[in-house]
Amino acid sequence: MTAQTVQRGDLVTVIGLEVHVQLETDTKIFCRCSTEPADDPNENVCPVCLGLPGALPVLNEGAVEAAVKIGKAIDADIPEETRFHRKNYYYPDLPKNFQITQYDEPICQEGELEIAVEGERRDVRIERAHLEEDPGSLQHVGGSIDSADYTLVDYNRAGTPLMEIVTAPDFRSASEVRAFLAELEEVLEYLGVFDAGRDGSLRIDANLSIIEGEAADENGEIGVDALEAANRTEVKNISSHKGAEKALAYEETRQKNAIERGRVVEQETRHWDESRGITVSMRSKEEEKDYRYFEEADLPPLRVSHWKDEISIPELPTARRERFQSEYGLSEEAASKLTSTKQVADFYESVAGEFDPDLAATWVADNLLGELNYRDMEITDIADRLEEVTRLVELVAEDEITAKNARETVLRDMLDEGKDPDTIVEEAGLGKTDDDEVQSAVVEAIEENPDAVADYESGDDGAINFLVGQVMQKTGGSADPGDVNQLLRAELED
Repeated sequence: MTAQTVQRGDLVTVIGLEVHVQLETDTKIFCRCSTEPADDPNENVCPVCLGLPGALPVLNEGAVEAAVKIGKAIDADIPEETRFHRKNYYYPDLPKNFQITQYDEPICQEGELEIAVEGERRDVRIERAHLEEDPGSLQHVGGSIDSADYTLVDYNRAGTPLMEIVTAPDFRSASEVRAFLAELEEVLEYLGVFDAGRDGSLRIDANLSIIEGEAADENGEIGVDALEAANRTEVKNISSHKGAEKALAYEETRQKNAIERGRVVEQETRHWDESRGITVSMRSKEEEKDYRYFEEADLPPLRVSHWKDEISIPELPTARRERFQSEYGLSEEAASKLTSTKQVADFYESVAGEFDPDLAATWVADNLLGELNYRDMEITDIADRLEEVTRLVELVAEDEITAKNARETVLRDMLDEGKDPDTIVEEAGLGKTDDDEVQSAVVEAIEENPDAVADYESGDDGAINFLVGQVMQKTGGSADPGDVNQLLRAELED
């Protein structure tokens, strides 16, 4: 199914998105300036990205390849011929006073992306995804966009390749939008065309309307005429999943309150002020005709539809989640954690190829990701140390150290002190105690704690935990608690 149905007579929220994705290429889309973050403003610029007279654009092949990969991932049509246009408007971060973009012949058309909403999976329609250049960036000094003392312009970002992904108005809540953005970001990361850690790499404009439920048809679907007749507010400058959910929840409430008080919702563009948690009016909303699109004469038509067959893409998150459940017998929750990024999924499969898949899942999904998250780290931050983590799993699998010591001491010291697991085990004396030593410690604990023994024998099963703790103390924590529990019970029952 596509958009969720609604009840007639209700006020219905309708949301469509324009998601601007910075593509990971070494150079900008129409020149050879670097896309790497610069130390100083206006450092990575040239006559092309500054729009100086006589400078001519040359299309970046890598950006086109990334666009085709995205098209395949969202199952979009890639037409035989696509072309670029000039979108004319004045804004200080747009040095040419027009943006090179795609208008009525985008490179990707009529795709879809499946998302999970309240336990059900459904498709969000993607009307188009097109290539364009990024404007520069504005730095508002002394306040936000509506209260700054002055504004500085940095053109380092100007010309960075963008993919603008435009959805159908298929969302009925801010939480659905967040779910879509999370799924989209996962797909882009798997494709290797996007870096979520880059500042400004994902920016969202959202169009939100409030429509009377009476406009819904007998199936609860909202018709095209009702959508076109509604006043639409565009909320701009959203930069995260969480920000999108907050901004749209606020805007939904603002518009519904206005309608309930008998006010007209203006068709306008509003800015999301994250620091204040509100949207503020920027300007009346432009219409398509205001941009005066016309064909970009300096770039020939683009014909790359055959690339869809020639360019391969990796297994995508949804398919990989499903395979992890069927192939490794993982729960849906564990499979979701383990496919959250391609790096995590790849590492899990490498560990599961050597050890029990359930043990590998526990160590990667729970232990490793949990400790990384606590330290505000990603798996990419330890990409050169994953062999050490695998070695730690090996020590546990071969029963050389206890899982508790591996988790609570070795892994944490690895992340905090940078040492390898074998060094930590040796220095801390965490090698697992042999059976004779454990048995001796069990006997000693029983002899030294007659009250606990009496409590156990009188039916207080919890007393065994005290005795386990005494044995663990005697063995320096190197015995396995489960084994100690069994040995104690066996000794006490003799």
